[in-house]
Amino acid sequence: MLVLVAPGQGAQTPGFLTPWLDLPGAADRVAAWSDAIGLDLAHYGTQADAEEIRDTAVAQPLLVAAGLLSASALGSPASFGAVAGHSVGEITAAAVAGVLSEEDALSFVRTRGLGMAEAAAVTETGMAAVLGGDTAVVLAHLEKLGLTPANINGAGQIVAAGTTEQIEALVAEKPEGAMKVVALKVAGAFHTHHMTPAVATLQKAAEALAPADPSVAYVSNRDGLVVTTGADVVARLVGQVANPVRWDLCMETFAELGVTGIIELSPGGTLTGLAKRALKGVPSVALKTPDDLDKAAALIAELTA
Repeated sequence: MLVLVAPGQGAQTPGFLTPWLDLPGAADRVAAWSDAIGLDLAHYGTQADAEEIRDTAVAQPLLVAAGLLSASALGSPASFGAVAGHSVGEITAAAVAGVLSEEDALSFVRTRGLGMAEAAAVTETGMAAVLGGDTAVVLAHLEKLGLTPANINGAGQIVAAGTTEQIEALVAEKPEGAMKVVALKVAGAFHTHHMTPAVATLQKAAEALAPADPSVAYVSNRDGLVVTTGADVVARLVGQVANPVRWDLCMETFAELGVTGIIELSPGGTLTGLAKRALKGVPSVALKTPDDLDKAAALIAELTA
């Protein structure tokens, strides 16, 4: 049973969209999306520096666009038994599962990015990954510092979110037993109460959507449950900006569904890295460039023969 996953914010790197634009029709699709949402995706995905694409309002549409291009290059989603996305990657997953059209997904993520950037501007905040350590000890340490466990990713990784001062305190004093603390390339305390203003913005945007029910099992990162209606998927997309991401529970669900392989959409690497530690023995392919498509095709052929 193949699972298709889409990464979240922080996975982007300068120029990562460049090779994908060489695929047939890709440049025209990106140009049309750019016109529709008022953001030059090709420029930001090929020429912008790390600081420019760290901007939430830029990074999120860019990630969804890259995910959709790489998903199309894989062919029909019918080969996959389940889809899931980490944070903003859930919008990519919703489009792949047929819940949202590509155009609606890009429009919605543009609103999401702008709304979250506006919320983040109220207070200087950030996020940092805690690697290793006992979960209970790490959570207690975060609570002591006033931080929120915004992403519980499994495989020994918890992402904390809070004010800049709280993140600095965490970096200076990592939890007992943790290997290290790594600041993330994001511009806000996502999936915390700091993002509450963005929820109302997304709720209004969601009213214009006409979601279809998922064509494949859609695993929600709110609680790892398989969501069966388009309305529920959209409701979860609205609320998730202010709620923690439970990727650990998603991976537990993959295991319960009998996962036999994982393919991560562009810019891949983060989620397959977690899977290698939490779902040992399950083969995976991360789509970093189109050169990885052959490896993905080989895995699909092997597991669906």
